[in-house]
Amino acid sequence: MTEFHSVRRLPPYVFEQVNRVKAAARKAGADIIDLGMGNPDLPTPEHINAKLIEAVTKPRTNRYSTSKGIPGLRKAQAAYYARRFGVKLDPDTQVVATLGSKEGFANMAQAITAPGDVVLAPNPSYPIHAFGFLMAGGVIRNVPATPGPDYFRALERAVMHSIPKPIAIITCYPSNPTAEVADLDFYKDVVRFAKQHDLFVLSDLAYSEIYFDDNPPPSILQAPGAFDVAVEFTSLSKTYSMPGWRVGFAVGNERLIAALARVKSYLDYGAYTPIQVAASAALNGPDDCIAEAREIYKRRRDVMVDSFGRAGFPVPSPRASMFAWAPIPEKFRPLGSLEFSKLLVEKASVAVAPGIGFGEHGDEFVRIALVENEHRIRQAARSIRRFLETADETLHNVVPLAAAR
Repeated sequence: MTEFHSVRRLPPYVFEQVNRVKAAARKAGADIIDLGMGNPDLPTPEHINAKLIEAVTKPRTNRYSTSKGIPGLRKAQAAYYARRFGVKLDPDTQVVATLGSKEGFANMAQAITAPGDVVLAPNPSYPIHAFGFLMAGGVIRNVPATPGPDYFRALERAVMHSIPKPIAIITCYPSNPTAEVADLDFYKDVVRFAKQHDLFVLSDLAYSEIYFDDNPPPSILQAPGAFDVAVEFTSLSKTYSMPGWRVGFAVGNERLIAALARVKSYLDYGAYTPIQVAASAALNGPDDCIAEAREIYKRRRDVMVDSFGRAGFPVPSPRASMFAWAPIPEKFRPLGSLEFSKLLVEKASVAVAPGIGFGEHGDEFVRIALVENEHRIRQAARSIRRFLETADETLHNVVPLAAAR
């Protein structure tokens, strides 16, 4: 039996392979320290929970909502952009609430992609950035994930040699998975390039509030002319520890926002109204909970960099996001990131995300999420140290480690 066309375009989901190994280890009684999925473990702030409970008890909130978001929520997002970035948004025409930024990207792809359209996406990158467009019938051409001269040279080559000409550029800073950051000058250059070549820009800013160097990441909409070409996606998942609530936004260019809103109107009725009311309270409420979460992630980052480094697994210190992007120890690189990730589960009881899941240029790396407390991170480092110290003896039948040094 042949696979359906859309399913055939999707490769095997590599994270599921690690999940199977993880599930088997847990079934056998292992205490797995899971640093794989970017699934925040911090509690949702209490004032947000309280608003949800209050809204649930009110009459009529159990009815269908609106797919583009209730007015109060869209106004709250516009107010957030005004405070945080100095960017003015019209809540009626430049803001759409989404069921998380992932759904927003996928439905934007459905809204703007014709079969065969070329989209420029970073590699490595969060999977939906590429596969949302592949499922919509598009074609992905990769560009570097690192902002800089090589990035713009790759854009130039792509525009020159792609047939048909690309329709859009995807950016994601702070980056998932690499944790790299971009400054406003980079966005200004991207906007100029997009306007010169008649391209749209889709910016993923899901990690805007998780930064560690007192240098808040900018929005692409701060760049002059950005509203002519750009839409930006954000999420409450990380900022307010609300991943399961599924609340995000697309903001910016009115034509793109209208296209997304029209597609969504055929597909969903929006999030449950009490969730939207509570999300409004989050955006309109105090910011101290954001600063507290940021400080927790920073402490975890510092503990991870220190303890993993002393364990023999150096981890570059990320400037932002809730992830570290770590090169696989050299003698394990012949295995690739998927097999190395499986080994960490089996031999060290530590789960990480294999870099190959974010694109072929990620195969020499693993992504490590800051989703366990400091004690558990140190415990993971001790387990990894024991694994690395005994690998030459215990894994001789897996890979010729000595020869690979």
